[in-house]
Amino acid sequence: MIQLHATKKLMACLPLGSSGQFAVTARSQSLYDQPPLAENPLSGWHGNLVMFQRRNSVLLVHDATRIPLLLPALTKPDFAALNDHFVDAFMNTLLKCDASETQMNAAQRYLRPLQVDTVCNRSEQGTLNQLKGEVEAYLDNGGNIAEMTGYALGAWLASMWRSIKGQPYIRPNREMLTLLDGLTQKTDAAANDA
Repeated sequence: MIQLHATKKLMACLPLGSSGQFAVTARSQSLYDQPPLAENPLSGWHGNLVMFQRRNSVLLVHDATRIPLLLPALTKPDFAALNDHFVDAFMNTLLKCDASETQMNAAQRYLRPLQVDTVCNRSEQGTLNQLKGEVEAYLDNGGNIAEMTGYALGAWLASMWRSIKGQPYIRPNREMLTLLDGLTQKTDAAANDA
C-alpha cells in the first residue's frame, strides 16, 4: 500500500471503506492486483484539501522527498477515484520533472493502492501550507485552476528548494529521481541474483 496521511478536511471528502481504502475501479484494479511490498519507498504522503478559485483541489507531498502533486478542480466523483488521480498526477509530474524511462518504470513497479489515515506530521503540514501559498501566488498571475492538469505546476513546485527539519535544504525533483534510481539498482541487483 501507499500510505496517505490526510488532514481531517480532506478525510471528510473521501469515500473510504473500513480499512481506509477506496473501492476498486476499472482503472485502479491493476494496483490492487500487485503483490504486497514489505517496504515501499513511494509510501508516505501527506494530503490536504484546499480551495483555489472556489474549486476543491488536493495538494499532496511525499514525506521523504517533498515532491508535491497538485490534483486541481476535483468534483465529488473524483474523490472516489483518488487512486486513479494520484497515479496520473504522480507519473505525469515525474515526466515533467524529466524522469527517464528507467525511472518511470521503477515508479510504476512500486505503485500500489492508497491507504488513508489522519495521522499527520507538522513538518509535512508546514510544507503543504507553503505549497498552497505558492500555488495561490501563481494563480494570482493569471492562471486558471479549472483549465490545469497540475502536472507542470507540480514539477515547477518540485524544482524549488525545500527544508526538512534538522536536515539540509533539498530539491524535491532531484530527491525523487535519486530515489527512483535507487529502486532501479535494487531491482537490477535482484534480477542478477536470480
